[in-house]
Amino acid sequence: MQQETSHKVVLFAFRDDQTCFVHVLLTALDMKAKGLETGIVLEGAATRLITVLAQPDHPLRQLYAKASEQGLILGACKACSAKMGELEAVQAAGLPLLDDMNGHPGMAAYIERGYTVLTF
Repeated sequence: MQQETSHKVVLFAFRDDQTCFVHVLLTALDMKAKGLETGIVLEGAATRLITVLAQPDHPLRQLYAKASEQGLILGACKACSAKMGELEAVQAAGLPLLDDMNGHPGMAAYIERGYTVLTF
């Protein structure tokens, strides 16, 4: 008898490169559609994307909104959001500020909960 395994993946986005981030969004949406438990954490310069993606005419806005509506955006780094001047934007977006590792979101907590961590 084959044992059923639970696949969990968390995608850590570090870069504010929109071409890279579209792949983060698409990957997370695809994984969720295929039954994997998945989520996105915005770290480093990627915290700047919150302001960019909030613009009504931004081409990635709808894709980001879809990921957000599906609960895929787990939060943003508290320290980096502050350093990048995005703290208010992150809070206005209603995203949790993650800070369990000296002000940053730690990967260890996800690994301990059975997640595979992918970085972008």
